[in-house]
Amino acid sequence: MAHHPRSIVPSRRTPLSGSQRTLATAQLVSAIGDGAYYTSSALYFTRIVGLSPTRLGLGLAVAWAIGSVAGVPLGHLADRRGPRGTAAVLALATAAVVASFLVVDDFLPFLVAACLYATAQSGLGAARQALVGGLVPEGERTAALARLQATLNAGLAVGAALGGVALTVGTRAAFLAAFTLTALGFLATGLILLRLPAVVPAVLPVAKAGPADGAAGAGDGTRARNGGFAVLADRRYALVTLVNTVLLLRMPLLSLVIPLWIADRAPQLGWLGSALFVLNTVGVTLFQVRTARAVTGLPSAARAVRQAGAVLLASCAVFALSAAPVPVWAVAALLVGGAVLQVLGEMKQSAGSWQIAFDLAPADRLGQYQGFFGTGVAVARTAGPLLLTALLLDGGGPGWLVLGVLFLAAGCAMGPAVRRAERDRPWLAPAVEPAVAPLAPTG
Repeated sequence: MAHHPRSIVPSRRTPLSGSQRTLATAQLVSAIGDGAYYTSSALYFTRIVGLSPTRLGLGLAVAWAIGSVAGVPLGHLADRRGPRGTAAVLALATAAVVASFLVVDDFLPFLVAACLYATAQSGLGAARQALVGGLVPEGERTAALARLQATLNAGLAVGAALGGVALTVGTRAAFLAAFTLTALGFLATGLILLRLPAVVPAVLPVAKAGPADGAAGAGDGTRARNGGFAVLADRRYALVTLVNTVLLLRMPLLSLVIPLWIADRAPQLGWLGSALFVLNTVGVTLFQVRTARAVTGLPSAARAVRQAGAVLLASCAVFALSAAPVPVWAVAALLVGGAVLQVLGEMKQSAGSWQIAFDLAPADRLGQYQGFFGTGVAVARTAGPLLLTALLLDGGGPGWLVLGVLFLAAGCAMGPAVRRAERDRPWLAPAVEPAVAPLAPTG
């Protein structure tokens, strides 16, 4: 199987570089703000602003649909103008948009602000990934992203606790304080990102003919159609992104579906929804880096995603059992067991997808490729709640099993999709990824 020749096994004890520490600090600060926002925003817009839950859901769905489209052009902007400046500007733009939420008083202003928020967030995600690609050596990227993910979860936990204070107080002033914290977090993030070294923007040569099927010239650095958006013509990368998007349907489970499932099946366990969210956050914070060490190239990345599909199937099977007529303590035990399996599957899927997204992207188009790959998150946020509530809350145990089989199918499909995409990536030299260290000669 083809192997990225530059995907070197990272040292388990390699200290963080100055750039990686700065990236981690920016991630932590923005995550604290995000945690406060995600915890308090729904009740703020419904109770304080007065939006109906239906209008709130519609506005967020439209916003993230627009945000999913914005990732590619903003990622392309990061390629052309440099990811550091682009990421900093988008962080500052996010701060301004969150600040505008403080004066939103009706649906239309909310819709406009939500669309701007989702657009800035999608672009910021793409630019940050391109920034990691430009500042972190290729063999260390997955490990670096694992550290950043662990930092993200730690920040979300702190922010969620602060947002919880606003929920407990319940006054307009308390909610506005949480939003102010979010805006200040992204303001600080933009300023911190400007402390990073500049990354030289990619130089995209004049167009010339590319392959008919596949990367449309992405492999040889040529400009594709659509104003240089090579990723839009890269059907093989699109297939990999689609498979990953199916696996990302796990995202709304803990934040939305499982709390609703508990409220319907065991309302006396309402507190468990928050506890399971904390369990997930702590698990990723403590074990994401360790889980990512097994991923050192495309073969091991595809293997990790396949394992993730199997683990997520097991998780769904355990959640399905909680629909059975069993005592409340057994329901609680099953929910905890399913959540533990889910966080394990999440960490494996994340580590594998990071490696795949970078290794299959041309070096001069990291921003637009990461922006396209990141559309899976926006799609999961937009379509996931509607699909999963219908499938699981109405379908019960069988619905959980259907979702688990879907996860398993996607995990198994990732390997063939990656192998197909490798064929038109000339920078992926045919080599065998070492599984174990060679034995010393005995004679």
